[in-house]
Amino acid sequence: MSSSHVPYLTTPEAAVFRDQMETKVAHWLRQWDGEEQLLAGIVGVPLSKSSISHSGAFSTPQAVRAAFKSFTTYSMEYDVDLQHLPVRDLGDIRMHATDIGECHRRIAESMQRLYAVQPNIVPIIVGGDHSITCPSVKAFVERYDSKKVGIIHFDAHHDVRNFEDGGVTNGTPFRGILESGIVEGKHIVQIGIRGFMNSKPYHDYVKSHGVHVYTSRDVRRLGIDAVLDQAVALAGHETEAIYVSFDVDVIDQAYAPGCPAVGTGGMNPWDALDALYRLGAMPQVQGLDFVCIDPTVDVRNVTSRMAVQFMLSFVSGMARRC
Repeated sequence: MSSSHVPYLTTPEAAVFRDQMETKVAHWLRQWDGEEQLLAGIVGVPLSKSSISHSGAFSTPQAVRAAFKSFTTYSMEYDVDLQHLPVRDLGDIRMHATDIGECHRRIAESMQRLYAVQPNIVPIIVGGDHSITCPSVKAFVERYDSKKVGIIHFDAHHDVRNFEDGGVTNGTPFRGILESGIVEGKHIVQIGIRGFMNSKPYHDYVKSHGVHVYTSRDVRRLGIDAVLDQAVALAGHETEAIYVSFDVDVIDQAYAPGCPAVGTGGMNPWDALDALYRLGAMPQVQGLDFVCIDPTVDVRNVTSRMAVQFMLSFVSGMARRC
């Protein structure tokens, strides 16, 4: 007997309650067909072998997608409905089982190819640990004739650890970016850096390379709008585009229990939501990654869910470009 002969029996997805008056993000963010020209695309990078602490960040893309069903496409705060925007889920970049260098090579190659077939796309990359940012930025820089881009980096940490003690890890992406010369320090702005989470030699290192640093205390005292105004001016000066790297541990541990490096004194979610909305509305912002969530230690997936709201706020800003 087929299921059609059994009342109400249907596929699991179709059996879930749906309200005809609302569109869930899970139904809007369909899988890319490989042809449609996109405004933005979700790219998962399930890598956490390179984390210096135990981390299940490889499972974040899956956890974030699971959270899509919890959100609608409409925001009354920003007065925007996203459901008609050409934004799709491009899937995950397949990682090597053991070779971190090969994983990074695949990230760079995949992103270079994506930019070739989708020259106007804004990638929204979901890590993974922060080591993914260096190869992603390498591919991003290749998009532009002048090879000059700026970076706005939200993080509790400078992420410029030395290579001698641990090799390439989630603590070294900005060391790799600076030492390879792909982005000049004067075009990098770090926001949300916190005390007692970094060493003085690493703070001295970024300052000696011209990196602009705004601490979490600066955000609290000056306000996120003032800090972001300065950050965009610095990262955008004499550059063709801006890449945003958002380590979720920049958020206070009260709101982000699913980050391996939790700590108090971080940014609050509303500052991040508004900052990402503003960045999404800026045409010069052409790339974004979210990193360093560990769903295996999260509480009711709240940190991955928060990352979805950050992503939706950024795309809401992008809607203003259309």
